[in-house]
Amino acid sequence: MNSFMTKRRFLSAGIFATTALALAMAGANPAAACKNRGNLDSRFCDDNGDLVADTPSDSSKWLNPSTLIFSYTPVEDPSVYENVFVEFMDYMAKKTGKKVKWYGAESYAAQVEAMRSGRLHVAGISTGPTVFGVNLAGYVPVAIMGKADGRFGYRLQLITHKDTDIKKVSQMKNRKIAHVTPSSNSGNQAPRALFKSMGVVPDKDYKVIYSGKHDNSIMGVANKDYDAAPVASSVLDRMHDKGIVDKGDLRIIWQSRLFPTTSYGYVYNLHPDLQKKVTDAFLTFDWTGTALKKEFGKKSDKFIPITFKEHWSDIRTIQETNGVVYSDAALKGLKLKKKKKKKKK
Repeated sequence: MNSFMTKRRFLSAGIFATTALALAMAGANPAAACKNRGNLDSRFCDDNGDLVADTPSDSSKWLNPSTLIFSYTPVEDPSVYENVFVEFMDYMAKKTGKKVKWYGAESYAAQVEAMRSGRLHVAGISTGPTVFGVNLAGYVPVAIMGKADGRFGYRLQLITHKDTDIKKVSQMKNRKIAHVTPSSNSGNQAPRALFKSMGVVPDKDYKVIYSGKHDNSIMGVANKDYDAAPVASSVLDRMHDKGIVDKGDLRIIWQSRLFPTTSYGYVYNLHPDLQKKVTDAFLTFDWTGTALKKEFGKKSDKFIPITFKEHWSDIRTIQETNGVVYSDAALKGLKLKKKKKKKKK
């Protein structure tokens, strides 16, 4: 009997110690207690199933900076777009009670890394990189540029110079084709998934050259540096409207269905009150007479609400088809490829 009681006490003590250790470990590493994560980095959790990182339950981890840093996707000259967004940043400052400063990211990877490190709080991130931002940096998209009736979006367009003999997708074989960056949706991810279904495999049937930005690809085709390039229709339209390129010099070989444009949102651990105020700033900003209206007014006239789960479904499918993995190595890979491009120059 005494032996039995001794064993029982020993087992009870062991179970108690194991349980205490598990609880201690969970306390030291909250991510270990995460019930659902999906494709999110191990630092994040998605217990509510909306595919974006949950706001930390521990209020000591909330960010409440005196200055909010805002950035727009690095499609063209960052200094130009600082002026385009200045009125919106002033409005966001009034709505949040914070100072708002501009960060001109030079690449998609730099933008994601800035948010990942806590240096970037609010951003407009391009279509394809939005998925990287969500999974690697805790980015929470809440808005998109659109029309009052809810319309929004752009198309992937495959362009060439009008002087080339390229008239269809199959004729890109053995040519020099500009893609934008590895993470770009219309500039790389969608073409890799969609062109393959049309019998042309990038890197196998033609040489891929990463230009770095949509405007670089467009200018490269206009100047005959590249034989063709997949680009975002929204960027081509903007460059034509500004007189930078003439669509009359180009030929659109093929175009896709509509994709969502740049998303706008905040980092997941921003103070909940700030999250609400930032979202409200986007959704209530009046574009009338602003630089935003002048720049984007032909396609959009307001920010409209979106969710990553619903509106980025096709983009996630394209990236899944291409075998994209969201990891530290993936982000470093984007930077490595960009460095190689610079060396070639």
